Amino acid sequence: MKFILVLIFLFTSLASCQTVSNKIDKKVSEEEKQLSSWLDRSEEELKLEFGKPDKVNFKDNSRNRFYVYTKEKLKIKCERIFEINNSNKVVGFTSKNCF
Repeated sequence: MKFILVLIFLFTSLASCQTVSNKIDKKVSEEEKQLSSWLDRSEEELKLEFGKPDKVNFKDNSRNRFYVYTKEKLKIKCERIFEINNSNKVVGFTSKNCF
């Protein structure tokens, strides 16, 4: 009897972990789809939507700017980085912990 209860508990635990993982994967996919819509849009449009960036980074060997937007929700720091080229167009993005 104990063995059956342990199996039921393990199965329930594993199923709930998979559910959380599926929800996170879905949110990440939605985030990437939303951020992809910003490619080839202007820097001004980006600033109108997201506001002034929290940081602007420049990397060696690149003339592009990297606008960093951060926010914290439930003690989880979300960071979105948009790459802006010389023509003031969004050419790339990354997202970390934004779900």
